[in-house]
Amino acid sequence: MSLALIVLTSFYPAAQQAVAYADALGCAVGGHVVLLHANRVTILDQYAFAGESWRRQELERDEEVEVLLAQQAARLRSPSTVEMATDLMPELAEDLISRHHPALFIIGRPDPDAAGPERLTPIVLDILRAAHMPVLLVPHGTPAADPPQRVLVAADGEAFGVAGPAAGVQQLLSSLGARVTVAHVSPLEDDDACARALKAVQDSGLLTGLADVDLQGFQFQHPISGILEAIRSTQADLVVVVARPRSYLGELFHKSVTAEVMHQSPVPVLVVPAAQPHGTDGKLPQPQDKYTVPWPGIS
Repeated sequence: MSLALIVLTSFYPAAQQAVAYADALGCAVGGHVVLLHANRVTILDQYAFAGESWRRQELERDEEVEVLLAQQAARLRSPSTVEMATDLMPELAEDLISRHHPALFIIGRPDPDAAGPERLTPIVLDILRAAHMPVLLVPHGTPAADPPQRVLVAADGEAFGVAGPAAGVQQLLSSLGARVTVAHVSPLEDDDACARALKAVQDSGLLTGLADVDLQGFQFQHPISGILEAIRSTQADLVVVVARPRSYLGELFHKSVTAEVMHQSPVPVLVVPAAQPHGTDGKLPQPQDKYTVPWPGIS
């Protein structure tokens, strides 16, 4: 099945860059791009009291926008379609997933001088909550000509799974055929912890179809410093982090390592929502080391 990449779009530079990046990914993996124009990204129904007629009126006002986006879609190298929405609510997310079977949502990270990156955290959080889909954040200035060739997976030793709507990311990473490095950050040298981190990633199925996976440990007191160094030293052009349900369904996400990576990474960040691993007793596993990443409880 052809992979669908849903990109949140507008006529502003960050969104246009995300579209270009999605187009390059689509060409690399034989996928297709869905240009999604949503006036708001929210899990709240803005029309609960105003009535459905207000929603229809808003969509009618967007007809000119839809025409312009269709023209843009026609210029992309990947097969593409346009979707218009007033709000990216759970019902719409479910409908998009059922019709397009997307591998992920893609959004652009604006130039920090134009808009604070902290504005993106609520958007990513709402998408994770509404759709339980991987989210790819594309920083300002990211080259869009080539797909990722070196992927860094930031991991701890805590078990996790990749299932449901998030499973498409497995096919995406496998289709890219990129070199993958699993990175573990800790304040002390700990080879056993590194080995547990690699096993957790392998057991999750995230890297199914990728035979050549490297493992590297990074000794840093603060996880974000270690991840940024890992990106630099491995020359990664894509970093993968895991979002635990207890984080994005609770109040921890804003203070998590995942959020810090989203804001500071010089390369695109793929946020993958974790599912409960098989064989657990219904309780979420606990972190083994408060310094490991991407444990979202780190402040």
